[in-house]
Amino acid sequence: MDDVTAKNPVKATQTAFQIIEALQELDGARITELASYLHKSKGSVHNHLSTLYEMGYVTKTDNTYRISLLFLKHGMYARQRQPLFEKARPEVEALAEETGELVNLLVEEHGKGIYLHRATGENAVNVDAQVGTQVHLHNTALGKAILAYYPESRVEAILDRHDMPQTTDRTIGTRSELFDQLETVRERGVAFDDEERLPGLQCVAVPILNDRDLAKGALSVSAPTRRMANDPLESEIPTLLKDAANVINLNVTYA
Repeated sequence: MDDVTAKNPVKATQTAFQIIEALQELDGARITELASYLHKSKGSVHNHLSTLYEMGYVTKTDNTYRISLLFLKHGMYARQRQPLFEKARPEVEALAEETGELVNLLVEEHGKGIYLHRATGENAVNVDAQVGTQVHLHNTALGKAILAYYPESRVEAILDRHDMPQTTDRTIGTRSELFDQLETVRERGVAFDDEERLPGLQCVAVPILNDRDLAKGALSVSAPTRRMANDPLESEIPTLLKDAANVINLNVTYA
């Protein structure tokens, strides 16, 4: 993770993106609501919204502003630039069909995980994340599968930046506990999330490694706790995941 800090941050740029993020968090808002939410003046918010509207990045209906579909173009472009996406997509979808569960492909960016692709089997559950959703890395099987194959200094830098929020009563609480788990992940080649991010949901994940044994992404199967085997390590899911990750790695390496 590159340590890039703006020496002279441009306030207007910061404000514009704060407004965009707030419009998504609020699922649309009027100027007064947005100004109150961001603790900014109505005049400043109005000026930014007017500019974003003229550029096509927000829409306006009955004085309510929302982010526009123009962002879809940028998101699609960013995803297509990821070599992992096209090479992994067939394996993700095949795995979802074979297991009948939710299969996820995650990459790390700016110290957080971003879902790059997801596929649902016939029994898959609906959860709170979708393609493009950011998640912390310490409380997900996917994140731990990636962190286990990062240098310790990089893991420390990520934790310094994003901390370790406790999202359930099962979430890892200390760095020492996390590093112990990461060592176990390296020994087994498999990571687990036992209701650590969402109550009632368990995940099994494996890393997708490059030729230097550094993780460039991770692949997981998620399912309700009641459907997971008592010991997920003894089920066939880790083997299926490892086989799929190996295929993806070969396709990316020798494309």
